[in-house]
Amino acid sequence: MLMFPGLTLLDLVGPQSALAATSDIYLIWKNKNLLVSDNGMVLKPDTTPDECPRDLDVLFVPGGPGQVEVMRDPELLAFLADRGSRAKYVTSVCTGALVLGAAGLLQGYKAGTHWAALSLLQFFGATPVDERVVVDRNRMTGGGVTAGLDFGLMLLKVLQGERVAKVQELAMQYDPQPPFNVGVPVKAGPDLTEEAVAWIQGYGIDMVGTARAAGADMRRYTSSD
Repeated sequence: MLMFPGLTLLDLVGPQSALAATSDIYLIWKNKNLLVSDNGMVLKPDTTPDECPRDLDVLFVPGGPGQVEVMRDPELLAFLADRGSRAKYVTSVCTGALVLGAAGLLQGYKAGTHWAALSLLQFFGATPVDERVVVDRNRMTGGGVTAGLDFGLMLLKVLQGERVAKVQELAMQYDPQPPFNVGVPVKAGPDLTEEAVAWIQGYGIDMVGTARAAGADMRRYTSSD
């Protein structure tokens, strides 16, 4: 699991919560210094890229405003491309899919991401799919933020079997009943959607420009497969 300053906490914690009981998880960043998520929570990586095993069952990338710097970092993208070329499953939640795309790992695959970034997947040769969890061969990509719980349980099913995943879902009491039922634009309507987009843009990052530039540059990281 890649970490980075400014990641969206639930993108990481949702899948990690679903998988931690049955998996050996490496929390990877450039160093092991404390880093701060987008909501101010402090996190601690435990593995550097050099320490990360070469062959992984799963490579996972979360999203968050801090990913812009990851998408501009040749060393990190080369690391992801290398591990992704051999990993059994290449995965993400939310806009972590754009990081996979920047590393050349989504070309020719269907993929999902946060609804506000779905159209950007085309910069990376991926086919955008507006679903909570998208599976295409050994690529599994989740939608925005809370979809990380669905993603984590689906991945757990693949890795450990449906019975284990069901027990984990029950243990987590994962029985969502959103109080307002406006979690996607089609349910929220145009006014709330416009307000949510403005709130997201308040981070002040150029996600469109970053994705366009990363898409133009991704071929340097694309593996031969």
